[in-house]
Amino acid sequence: MDFNKLLLQAKDGEPETVSELLEIYKPLLTKNSIINGTFDEDLYQKLCITFLRCIHMFRI
Repeated sequence: MDFNKLLLQAKDGEPETVSELLEIYKPLLTKNSIINGTFDEDLYQKLCITFLRCIHMFRI
């Protein structure tokens, strides 16, 4: 599916597309959750929450 369509559907609150976007960005979120070589679960959760908030603020 086209990224713009995914984003629009996620902005409309469709849970399947929100999950799909999280899966797409999971490697990046995971990579940025590693501190001093250790995965930080709390940081990962905060990044996911921030990502979800940004979906709604993003303008197309």
